[in-house]
Amino acid sequence: MTAAAAAREILTSLHEVMASRMHAQGKLDSVVDVIGTSLDSEACSIYLLRDSMLELFATRGLNQSAVHVTRMALGEGLTGTIAANNEMLNLAEAKAHPDFLYRPETGEDKFHSFAGVPIVYRERAVGVLCVQHVDPRRYEEVEIEALQTTAMVLSELIANAELVDEEDASGLSEGLTGTQSLSGLTLVKGLAAGRAVYHQPRVQIEQIMADDIELERQRVYRAFDKMREQIDNMTSQAEFGVGGEHEEVLETYKMFAYDEGWSRRINEAIDSGLTAEAAIERVQQHTRLRMRQIDDPLLADRMHDLEDLANRLVRIVSGQLGTAASQGLRRDTILLARNLGPAELLEYDKRKLKGVILAEGSLTAHVVIVARAMGVPVLGRARGLRGLIRDGDEILLDADQALATVRPSNSMAEAFEDRFAKSRLRRAAYAALRDVEPVTKCGTRIEVMMNAGLRDDMSSLPLTGADGVGLFRTEFQFLVSATLPKREQQTRLYRDVLDAAGDKPVVFRTVDIGGDKAVPYLSSEEAVHDENPAMGWRALRLALEREGLMKIQARSLIEAAGGRTLNVMFPMVSEPWEFDEAKKVFEEQLGFMKRAKKKVPVEIRYGAMLEVPALAEVLDLLLPKLSFLSVGTNDLTQFLFAADRANPKLAERYDWLSAPILRFLQRVERGTHGSGISLGVCGEMGGRRLEALALLGIGIRRLSITPAAIAPIKDLVRQINLDELSAAVEGWLADPAANLRHELTEWAKQRDIEVD
Repeated sequence: MTAAAAAREILTSLHEVMASRMHAQGKLDSVVDVIGTSLDSEACSIYLLRDSMLELFATRGLNQSAVHVTRMALGEGLTGTIAANNEMLNLAEAKAHPDFLYRPETGEDKFHSFAGVPIVYRERAVGVLCVQHVDPRRYEEVEIEALQTTAMVLSELIANAELVDEEDASGLSEGLTGTQSLSGLTLVKGLAAGRAVYHQPRVQIEQIMADDIELERQRVYRAFDKMREQIDNMTSQAEFGVGGEHEEVLETYKMFAYDEGWSRRINEAIDSGLTAEAAIERVQQHTRLRMRQIDDPLLADRMHDLEDLANRLVRIVSGQLGTAASQGLRRDTILLARNLGPAELLEYDKRKLKGVILAEGSLTAHVVIVARAMGVPVLGRARGLRGLIRDGDEILLDADQALATVRPSNSMAEAFEDRFAKSRLRRAAYAALRDVEPVTKCGTRIEVMMNAGLRDDMSSLPLTGADGVGLFRTEFQFLVSATLPKREQQTRLYRDVLDAAGDKPVVFRTVDIGGDKAVPYLSSEEAVHDENPAMGWRALRLALEREGLMKIQARSLIEAAGGRTLNVMFPMVSEPWEFDEAKKVFEEQLGFMKRAKKKVPVEIRYGAMLEVPALAEVLDLLLPKLSFLSVGTNDLTQFLFAADRANPKLAERYDWLSAPILRFLQRVERGTHGSGISLGVCGEMGGRRLEALALLGIGIRRLSITPAAIAPIKDLVRQINLDELSAAVEGWLADPAANLRHELTEWAKQRDIEVD
C-alpha cells in the first residue's frame, strides 16, 4: 500500500470520528482504535501535555487502568524524548534506547518495537502518538507517514477541545519580565540594538481534511505559480551587483522553487485527503525530521531553503500573507526567526534591520552569505526564543561575543552604548593604520595578509591595508552551488578577485571539499562511510582522484590570471608526490593554453599547505619544489592532538599556545632556513594578538588572517622588539612551563602590550 493510500484510508475513518457527536475523550479512544486497526498495531497510545507533564490520555493495547495515571516529564522516557526534541523515533528494540523508561502500570513489558511522532500545535509538541509491537521490527516509511498525518488531525482535535493548557500549547508565558541572556553561535559579527520583531506570524491551518481533492490541487498549483513569480522578481532585484556568491545562492534557491520532486510530494499528501495547507505542512514536518537526521550542515542548509519556500507557499495558499517584512519595520529592529531563507531576508528594509537572531542556522547557511553582504550581524543556534522574548522587547545583540541581552537594565544599555562608542573609536584608530606598514621596533617588516573566500571579501583589502590575500578559499563557490560550478563561472570569480586585488598578490588555495565539507554532486563511497570525515577523503586527495575537477579549476585559474602572476596553493599535502601530481595537472593545462595561443600568467608560483604533520618529516624533499609554504594551524592542531576542534569535550586540548604546537612550528620554521622559501601561517591562530606574539617569537614573518584582525595585528607588530621576544620564546620552549599562555601574557603585560 502506498503512503497516500494508507493515509487516505486512515483519514476517511478519522473524518467519521471527528464528525461524530462523541466527547473529546471518546474521540481519542476511537482514534487509537482506528490507528491500531489500520496499521495492524498491537498497541497504540496518545499522550497529551497538561501542566507541563505528558499524560496518557488514550490507549489500545496498554492497561486501561494506566489512562490518566501514567505521567512523565518532557525528556523522560521515549515519549518524553519525542516531545522534548519534537522529533520522531522508530525503534526495533525500545529497551536498547538509552532513554527507555519502563512504567510497570502500563503493562508494556511484552512489547519490543516502538515508533512515536510528536503532535504539534503552534510549532510546539503538545503530545505524542505512538505504536508498539511484540515482535522487534522497525516500522515502514508508509506507517510512519500515516502516524504523522494522524498527528496533524489530532492537533486540530486537541485545539478545538481545549485538551491542553493554553500556556502549554503556546510555549510562551505572557508574564515575561526581567533581563534575560541568550547565547548562540556567531554567524556574522557585529553589534546591534533594536526592538524584537518575529519574522513570521504562525499561519493557522483551519481545516486539515479536504472536501474536494481536485479543488485543493488547483489551489496548490496557483500558489506555486505565484510563489515562483515572487522568487523570480526577488532574485532579479537583489542590490549587490553582478556575479557575487549571493547571486549563486539565490539561483540555487530559485532552483528549489521549481523542484518537481517537492511539488510531487505535496500532491501525494493531497491525494491522501489533506487540504492544500495541511499537505504543505505535512511535507514541511517531514523536511524538519530529515534536517535533524542530516549530519552534513551544507545539505541541512539546503533543506532549510526548502522549508523557507514551504512557509512562503502556505502563506500564499491560505491567504495569510502577513510577515514582518510585508507589514514594514517601523523602528530599529532585531529580527527573530527559527530560520530564514536568503530571499526572505532581502524583503526587509535594510535601513531598519539592525540584526538577526536565529533559533537554528549555521556558518554555511545561504542566509548568512546574504546577511554578510548586507552588513547585518547574525546570531544563530539561539534556543528558546519564543520562551524568552516577546514582540517589542528591547534587545542588545553582541554577535562578536555570541550573546544577546533581552530587556536590558538602564545600566546595561548604557554600558552597551559605551562599548558601541568605543568600538567605533577603535575602528577609527585602526582605520588610521590602513596605510601604515607593520614594522617592529627593531625594524623588521612583517607581512600581514588577509584570508578571503567570497568575492565580497575583497572590499576589505583596500580598507584594511593588508599586503595581499594570503589565502583565498576557492571551495565556497562549490559549497553553495547545487551543481559543479562551470569553468566560466570559476574563471569569472577568480578574475574578479585578481582585478579587485590590483597589484597585490592573491594566493588561491585549490578546492578543499569532501570529508566534513561534502557536496551532494561529488559524493563517493569512501567519503560517505568515513567515520572521521575531517581526516578522510577530502581536499587534494579527492581532487587528484577526480582529475576532471582539478583540471577545470586549473584551467580557470590560469585563464583568469592571464598576463599576471598566479599564486596557487595545494591543501592537505601529506607527501611530496601529491604536490608533484597536482603541479603536473596545472602544467598540462598551461601547455594546452599556450598551444591554443591563449593569454597565460607571466609566472605561476606553487605553494603547499602544511596541515598534515607527516609533511614536516619530508619537508627537506619538498622545499626545493616550492615557491612558498603556509601552515594551516586549524587542521594541523587537531591532527597533532587527535582532538576534533568541533568537539566541546576536547576543546581544552585544542590550545595553540601549548608547547607541542609551538615546538612543532619552531621546528618547521628552522627547517626552512637557507631554502629561500617564504614561510607563513594562515588561520585563526595568527589573528589573535597573544597567539601572534608566539608566532612572531618563533620566527614567523608572514601572517594571513581575517580582515577584522588586520589592524589589531598591525598595531601589535609596531609595539614589539623581535630580538627580545624571540629570546623569551626560545627560553620558554627549551624548558616549558605548565602554562605558556600565562608566561606570554605576563611578558606582554610588563611591556604595556594589549593582547586580549
